[in-house]
Amino acid sequence: MLGLPDHVRACLFDLDGVLTQTAKVHAAAWKEMFDGYLRERAAREGTPFVPFDAVVDYDEYVDGRPREDGVRTFLAARGVRLPEGSPDDPPQAETVNGLGTRKNDLVLRRIREEGVEPYEGSVRFVTAARDAGLRRAVVSSSANCRDVLAAAGIEDMFEERIDGVVTHERDLRGKPAPDTYLEAARVLGVEPGAAAVFEDALAGVEAGRAGAFGVVVGVDRVGQAEQLRAHGADVVVRDLAELLESS
Repeated sequence: MLGLPDHVRACLFDLDGVLTQTAKVHAAAWKEMFDGYLRERAAREGTPFVPFDAVVDYDEYVDGRPREDGVRTFLAARGVRLPEGSPDDPPQAETVNGLGTRKNDLVLRRIREEGVEPYEGSVRFVTAARDAGLRRAVVSSSANCRDVLAAAGIEDMFEERIDGVVTHERDLRGKPAPDTYLEAARVLGVEPGAAAVFEDALAGVEAGRAGAFGVVVGVDRVGQAEQLRAHGADVVVRDLAELLESS
């Protein structure tokens, strides 16, 4: 059914890069934030400025992870440790939370200015999944998930949403831990083995593999098919419409 194993009864979709064309917006916002901070730090310490790579660094350290985890993971790769701070930290604070707030402000500005477009092939696939009676949930690390779904006009296509807000409220670990996907399966009333995970992020496919889901579909938007397979994808497609064509 729909290019998926017969035992699949639910579909669990990542948001950015799978359903909506916002991954590039996030990558640009991460780069703007990190480059600004790294440039300030290099000038202060008299060290060379090495910019954030919006492809390599984004894929390896921040894509698919909760915002603060992305800040922490990338800076650790550069040998930088900052105090955690608190969620109330302003964007100018030199803390993990402060930089996370700075990035969030930038991405919200870009979304307001540029809008949000869903992937046509993904809309077709979700519509087919709904018509086939499969359960459907969005699983995203973004605290802005609901606003993005609404802006893209696809909020009503999903029964459940496990996003950054829910992750915080229920004290779930973010991707690459499987907690958010396991929670989505739980609220839909299906076992993990009967659910398909759809992810474009390396951390996300790791989460799918760690949760022992029925199938993990990697969505390759940026030419990283081999990396997606290496991190746990059972199947890799460039667009979800390919699954419809293969069914």
